[in-house]
Amino acid sequence: MLNSSLTSQEITQKLNRILLKVEKPGRYVGGEYNQVNKNWDSVTTHIALAFPDIYDIGLSNLGLAILYDIINKQPDMLAERVYHPWKDMEDLMRRGDIPLYALESKQPVRNFDILGITLPYETLYTNALNLLDLAGIPVHASERTMDNPLVIAGGHACFNPEPMAPFIDAFVIGEGEEIILEIAKAHQEWKSSSSPKSDLLKKLTGIWGVYVPSFYNPVYLSDGTVGSLQPTIEDAPVIIQKRIVPVLPPPPTNFLVPSINIVHNRITVEIMRGCTRGCRFCHAGMVNRPVRERPVEEIVDAIDKAIASTGYEEVGLLSLSSSDYRRIVELVEKVRDQFVNKKLTIALPSLRIESFSLDLLESLKGSRQGGFTLAPEAASEKMRNTINKPISSEQLLSVTREIYERGWQTIKLYFMIGLPEETDEDVLAISELCKQVMKIGHQVMGRRASLNVSVGTFVPKPHTPFQWVAVNSPDQIQEKQELLRKTMKGPGIKFNWTDPNETKLEALLSRGDRRLGDVIYSAWKSGAKFDAWHESDHSEIWLQAFKENNIDPDFYAYRVRGENETFPWDIINAGVSKNFLWREYQNSQKELITGDCRQTCHACGIIPSISQLVKYEDTEEWFCPVKEKETEG
Repeated sequence: MLNSSLTSQEITQKLNRILLKVEKPGRYVGGEYNQVNKNWDSVTTHIALAFPDIYDIGLSNLGLAILYDIINKQPDMLAERVYHPWKDMEDLMRRGDIPLYALESKQPVRNFDILGITLPYETLYTNALNLLDLAGIPVHASERTMDNPLVIAGGHACFNPEPMAPFIDAFVIGEGEEIILEIAKAHQEWKSSSSPKSDLLKKLTGIWGVYVPSFYNPVYLSDGTVGSLQPTIEDAPVIIQKRIVPVLPPPPTNFLVPSINIVHNRITVEIMRGCTRGCRFCHAGMVNRPVRERPVEEIVDAIDKAIASTGYEEVGLLSLSSSDYRRIVELVEKVRDQFVNKKLTIALPSLRIESFSLDLLESLKGSRQGGFTLAPEAASEKMRNTINKPISSEQLLSVTREIYERGWQTIKLYFMIGLPEETDEDVLAISELCKQVMKIGHQVMGRRASLNVSVGTFVPKPHTPFQWVAVNSPDQIQEKQELLRKTMKGPGIKFNWTDPNETKLEALLSRGDRRLGDVIYSAWKSGAKFDAWHESDHSEIWLQAFKENNIDPDFYAYRVRGENETFPWDIINAGVSKNFLWREYQNSQKELITGDCRQTCHACGIIPSISQLVKYEDTEEWFCPVKEKETEG
């Protein structure tokens, strides 16, 4: 374990001796424009916000930017940032006995009161363990003392917290804007009382949206499935209800401006949270309900302030489906007109073909033009009905023609393979549809037209209608990818796909139970990290880790679940009922469409007391029209 007793001055001195030996030293020095620097001794609570991947990716994470802004506005708190070092820097840190430190103050992470780790996807699990070890913090929660930071985790992967339960003190389930301050206040009260750490954890169980896994014991049935998660203390809730923010707070505007190139160099403003479409594969669309929109005026004002404070020339209007934002055309026109002299690029990273319109295309023409991204997901009518994405090939071809005709040279299309009930014909339909799109592109603008096709592999996720299905095996995936490689040919087409081993690992971790904690630990000890990176194939390490712990990975990946099976994540109420999800799974097998719930309530189970807080601006129209009714049948 590294020497976490070093002072910030000693860490700085050691850094000065190694930084010129690593790739991109700018990842490790901080000092960015808009960085918040508070006096360490002037605040009560010190919070380290960690993203367990490299700086280039983590700095673009909007969730961390939101929490950084909220916490640092509190006079008695500070938030500083931590990212996972790349391999060259980690080697030098371990050799030089330099613990993981926060960029702002260079304080060792171990000196903070709270360490908050964001887990947006499961393939960051080994990096999270490595981050704890680099910080000199015991990896297992049971081995930490009062002298260690409170380790919390949040993010979409935490909707099934059980695989990481042995390593995390408390999980934040849902949205963090309010809950992070409540956790910090609870920590302040506990710290002033000098009571044992168990008292802090008990206090946290009383906060809406907090799951403390050490207060629950899993019970397994004879067939290896989970029977239940039994609370071990009286006050531990039987079900953890996800946390939502009824009204989205003002977005951050003082974005950090990096001194090196990162994944997304732009302003990001979340215009809408949640989705009403009900795609059956989509975890985010299910767990982020109900829908909440920001007013146009608030978004434009935020962009204005962010441009002034950063100098960025691109803005991303973020949501799960930007074209479903009810005033999207008005918003784009206002942004375009107000910032016309700044030559601002407007990025809409998530557009739906169903809600795409010529008005939206026309409103975007005034901004600098790059590529255009659409996500049809499936190419055959059967698969579209199965996943509940009812668009036609004619719609897609019409939209792509309009895009090319208005000057966009590159279109990017997202598809998935490995979906339930998929055949080779459904896979080949992807190639055929892409060729038709490219033919239109060449007709409109000749060889300047290009098409980037990204084909991911479906992974069944918790809290979705497909949580009962099995994932395709690597051999099945490779066969489907080979079909596409042979047929997805032609000038202007670029084809990308997902490593089948990555798909299998994600499937194992996303639907695992607490027993997988031992597997994650063994894999990490054997060198697995950066599992989300294509260059890091640790499939043999993971297979060995399963073998060492006498756990069959096929049990988690390739087994179809029964209707009444208890899932490890059933302790989490994501707001959408299991009855509704099962009904949607049955509808998928019948290829039945469930319409947009903006038009018709399908009784998904969103708690009325929550949904009634969410109104569409000043009208009487509810975003989530759920009434107090039964969700069975």
